[in-house]
Amino acid sequence: QVQPVESGGNSVQVGGSLRLSCVASESTVSSYCMGWFRQRPVQERERVAHIVKGDSTHYADSVKDRFTISKDKAKNTLQTLHLQMNTLKPEDTAMYYCAAFPLDYGLATLCSWDHGYWGQGTQVTVSS
Repeated sequence: QVQPVESGGNSVQVGGSLRLSCVASESTVSSYCMGWFRQRPVQERERVAHIVKGDSTHYADSVKDRFTISKDKAKNTLQTLHLQMNTLKPEDTAMYYCAAFPLDYGLATLCSWDHGYWGQGTQVTVSS
């Protein structure tokens, strides 16, 4: 199962926290790049964080020190990734997507961003 499934979106007040979840197969998490993206209305999709082969994590400057990727222990061949989002701001309001991307060792990022398997998205709304 390469197709990720997200959950956990909700409405929260400024300064609050939220944890998103993304379920994929254990083999996908360990051998793909798993990315969290967000898309605000009339804006392009933005990559906010990603994890490579279930190990090294990377964050966009806009969320660094506020968002954290973690993963649960695999269960029944499935593994759950989480995006912990703290100190939320109104500009964090967006549809959040989890996606899996094949590795490409010819690329500096190792992630083939053009060939993603996307989840359906989950809405996060931050209000004051």
